[in-house]
Amino acid sequence: MDKENTTQNPHKTQSEGALVGDDHGTHHAHKDHIPTENKGNPKNNNEHTHNHAQGKMNQMPQADRPVSPAEMGHSHHPLPEHGEHTEHDDHHSMMVADFRKRFFIALIITVPILLLSPMIQMFIGVDWRFNGDSYLLFGLSTILFIYGGKPFLTGARDELKKKSPAMMSLIALSITIAYIYSTLTVFVINGDDFFWELATLIVIMLLGHWIEMRSVMGASRALDELVKLMPEEAHQITVNGEITDVPIKQLKAGDAILVKPGEKIPIDGLVYDGRSAVNESMITGESVPVEKEKGDEIVGGSINGEGILKFNVSRVGEDTFLSQVLKLVRETQDSKSNTQRLADKAAKWLFYIAVIAGALTFLAWMIISQDLNFAVTRAVTVIVISCPHALGLAVPLVTAVSTSIGAQKGLLIRDRAAFENARKLNAVVFDKTGTLTEGTFGITDIKAIGISQDELLLLACSVESNSEHPIAQGIVNEGKRLNLRLKEVKDYQNLPGKGLKADVDGRDIMVVSPGYMRSEKITFDVNHYENLAQMGKTVVFILDGSTLLGYLALSDIIRVTAKEAIDILKSMDIETILLTGDNQRVAAYVGNKLKIDTVIAEVLPQEKASKIDGLIKEGKFVAMTGDGVNDAPSLAKADLGIAIGAGTDVAIETADVILVQSNPLDVVTILKLSKATYKKMIQNLIWATGYNIIALPLAAGILYYQGIVISPALGAALMSVSTIVVAINAKLLKID
Repeated sequence: MDKENTTQNPHKTQSEGALVGDDHGTHHAHKDHIPTENKGNPKNNNEHTHNHAQGKMNQMPQADRPVSPAEMGHSHHPLPEHGEHTEHDDHHSMMVADFRKRFFIALIITVPILLLSPMIQMFIGVDWRFNGDSYLLFGLSTILFIYGGKPFLTGARDELKKKSPAMMSLIALSITIAYIYSTLTVFVINGDDFFWELATLIVIMLLGHWIEMRSVMGASRALDELVKLMPEEAHQITVNGEITDVPIKQLKAGDAILVKPGEKIPIDGLVYDGRSAVNESMITGESVPVEKEKGDEIVGGSINGEGILKFNVSRVGEDTFLSQVLKLVRETQDSKSNTQRLADKAAKWLFYIAVIAGALTFLAWMIISQDLNFAVTRAVTVIVISCPHALGLAVPLVTAVSTSIGAQKGLLIRDRAAFENARKLNAVVFDKTGTLTEGTFGITDIKAIGISQDELLLLACSVESNSEHPIAQGIVNEGKRLNLRLKEVKDYQNLPGKGLKADVDGRDIMVVSPGYMRSEKITFDVNHYENLAQMGKTVVFILDGSTLLGYLALSDIIRVTAKEAIDILKSMDIETILLTGDNQRVAAYVGNKLKIDTVIAEVLPQEKASKIDGLIKEGKFVAMTGDGVNDAPSLAKADLGIAIGAGTDVAIETADVILVQSNPLDVVTILKLSKATYKKMIQNLIWATGYNIIALPLAAGILYYQGIVISPALGAALMSVSTIVVAINAKLLKID
């Protein structure tokens, strides 16, 4: 196959100036389809002059000659080297391993601490005391406090620096007070130690954090994935016309670059020679290649087709499209509010309750009894039991179960806080291509003239089977669906700018564009064609010599579950919004087809995030669902970013939740699972902290003169029951 000729494919909707209508054709339609965005040479389309992935983001000057560096300006700020930010995931893995290691070591140390504890011995009715046992107990507890408690002490320091005490502060307060008071009982004052409480609290909290961290994926690698899109070298054309390979970072605006068939375009530029179809799906999420020729913009990271392109570098470093997307992602992630986990909110209040209750208890007993030792003992008891052991497992166990359920349902949860808050969503924004649609072409209409539809389709499939173009693949896939047996093809030819031609059973079969039909003055039903074109469909004609056998119309395929997902969301009183770079008529058609509440069209990449920000400022709690690099900033900006699993890695790495099965209906599953998870967490937090309602007043000695004071044994029993209930309740989590 002639590689240069294969780029001149007849399936070029935009060159025909096809408009987009509001209605869907009814002729032989057998699937739900939508019109596709008109793409191709911007000069041939007055309605939509820029591909929405590039848009107006630092638009390149149109020129027919190489542009000088003086005209374009310079910038030497290339994307950071690949791997510069991989430490995020490495750090996450190291923390998981660290908590696991600390848990098992702490567990081993805890066993002898429990056996040596006088309180535990009394509780189980044994006496294993011996000389010096309290010093051994102190030594083991000191090791455990320093080694096992380090993550909590460090975390508490960070929380208090931010003046936002939460779980780490509560744990650190309890274990520190327990350790200091217990140490004093060994060396200074008379009293019962809390070493056993210190040990069990550290072990259970380490277990809880390990379980939760193991359930959550690593940090975002959006930068890494952006860098992966770019090749390391480019074929530079020297002044003498020679080709030399140079590193991307050395390129300057105005440099002439050659891109060979099948290669990634190394940097943004403006074509001055050649013609080819460029696959921009890595950048935009749009699967249909865009025809590029002299004067057209191209974006670094996209993939060249089977033609050769020569272009001038137009933007380098931080001015490139990918760098600007990265900048938007960074800005939106930095500005996105740090939502506080439910457990942290509970821990924050318990921290304040522990400090206040402890202080009041101490002051009250100093006034009443004027016994310092008794007042300290009561205050310490209140503070220590304010941090219930079950709290350490209440949320992590639910997190682990919900993560497991999510994985079974095809959901990968990356950001737990964003996922937990998904229950508050009242608006879901969808990208179009690749999200609500499959991003691939399918046949919507077949018009046969003088032959059967199957025969017409068979002839078209036989000829198109030699092409890799998405339109050709759409035709061939329909033939496969109908189990058509292809005919033998001879003398296959690509007709530049016209179509395909081949000998099929001795017949001169051609698959051509509307432009060819007009140039050859071959009669066809113009009204029907215009009808199809108004709906944004691509039309190809099948000829036998100069005799018209019929024509096929194709467009993008709506995902089977998209309509159901929209209907369910609306039944849940959640507003549905379509946010797309496609032109208004295409977007309106999709909106009408799926009955979406609001349609926002012709949105440039940098505008998507601002549209999301506008919705948030209106008071909406917004989820964004997308799949392209240009969706990454809006995914980061949204309260909940949802990436289609079949989308680009950059979108996936920026999202909070990933739909592995690329099923829009899974957005509904996210909401249901989030609500069920939140409900279960509330139940567990009630169980985990509920006994404080009884334990704290008794520990403070409110009924002391009635002879009722909480004993360590009773405290341990309540703790155990609460922990068991929390574990069982977490396992009962399920969704409809």
